[in-house]
Amino acid sequence: MTHDRSASPLIFGGAAQSPRAALPVLPPLALYIHIPWCVRKCPYCDFNSHTASPVLPEEEYVDALLADLDQDLHAVYGRELSSIFFGGGTPSLFSAAALGRLLKGVEQRIPFAHDIEITLEANPGTFEQEKFVAYRALGINRLSIGIQSFQQAKLEALGRIHNGDEAVRAAGMARQAGFDNFNLDLMHGLPDQSLEDALSDLRQAIALKPTHLSWYQLTLEPNTVFWNKPPTLPEDDTLWDIQEAGQALLAEHGYAQYEVSAYAQPGRPARHNLNYWSFGDFIGIGAGAHGKLSHPDGRIVRTWKTRLPKDYLNPAKSFQAGEKALTNDEMPFEFLMNALRLTEGVESRLYPERTGLPLGTLAEARREAEQSGLLQVEPSRLAATERGQLFLNDLLQKFLT
Repeated sequence: MTHDRSASPLIFGGAAQSPRAALPVLPPLALYIHIPWCVRKCPYCDFNSHTASPVLPEEEYVDALLADLDQDLHAVYGRELSSIFFGGGTPSLFSAAALGRLLKGVEQRIPFAHDIEITLEANPGTFEQEKFVAYRALGINRLSIGIQSFQQAKLEALGRIHNGDEAVRAAGMARQAGFDNFNLDLMHGLPDQSLEDALSDLRQAIALKPTHLSWYQLTLEPNTVFWNKPPTLPEDDTLWDIQEAGQALLAEHGYAQYEVSAYAQPGRPARHNLNYWSFGDFIGIGAGAHGKLSHPDGRIVRTWKTRLPKDYLNPAKSFQAGEKALTNDEMPFEFLMNALRLTEGVESRLYPERTGLPLGTLAEARREAEQSGLLQVEPSRLAATERGQLFLNDLLQKFLT
């Protein structure tokens, strides 16, 4: 399938604004690749995912992804890729041959850093496990395995298609395939979940010795089955008990919390996600993918791609659905909604480096946040207090103009 499409985005937020300083150094560059198909849509999922047909259009989609990437190459400015993340959907539904052709095509267009991190999201089902060795041979060096729970009743409530035994085996298969760096995705606050249920899941995950754990509370999101037919979730007191006991258990086993819902062994945080949270740049390709790209003249542009796979694969339609240049007034919130997710925050100098704006533009809101006990009083860092982490939305509201 050949794509000859001009990039004809819808442009929003183009109002005149005072000029911003040129960026002294462009931030690191990452690549996000969205593969939107799943075997079945989970009732809690609000991601851009679609039930797969028996035969996936792998060849056509890889062609489209590379053509999509070609249209974003103008924003590379000589940088190399520090990380690649295959998200979905379920990227492990794609064959190793298709992903290999895609990775080769990407590297022909943008050089890879010598220590590039390449992560693939995978389900724990037997079908995906059989591909782990082939994925590792492609240079994919990190897996993120969507476990969610090890308990059959909870998995059924979540609409998951794997069972607890497959979840346990997936971690072993990842290690046997040569993945010495992998994440397990685990939820808590599940329907009718007790404190002991949640800690049992967490103990099982820790026993599998992943290098990284994403442990986060189930939330009900609009446009999901759970939103329209809410399940019975634990009471707030139980949720708080789960959070406190779970964090203590993770710390006891050497998993340091470095972000709101991310825990890692020493030296093993997710570099791709750290790039997001430190306001780095990322190209987003694939149906519904988002990107954020900085330009030497100080412009910072968010982009989003055509959402439906059938439209993304339609040569008559543009890959890009829209773009928006961030205004000076939006910059504090945009920067901090990422940076303040990190438990240690970021160095204050990163704000002018990544936004082109002086640190003084934060001064008034920063003082108010410090006086409210939500932001640490530390001139060299921008970091939430423990209370600020708990009330992050309240903290960020102070930087909205």
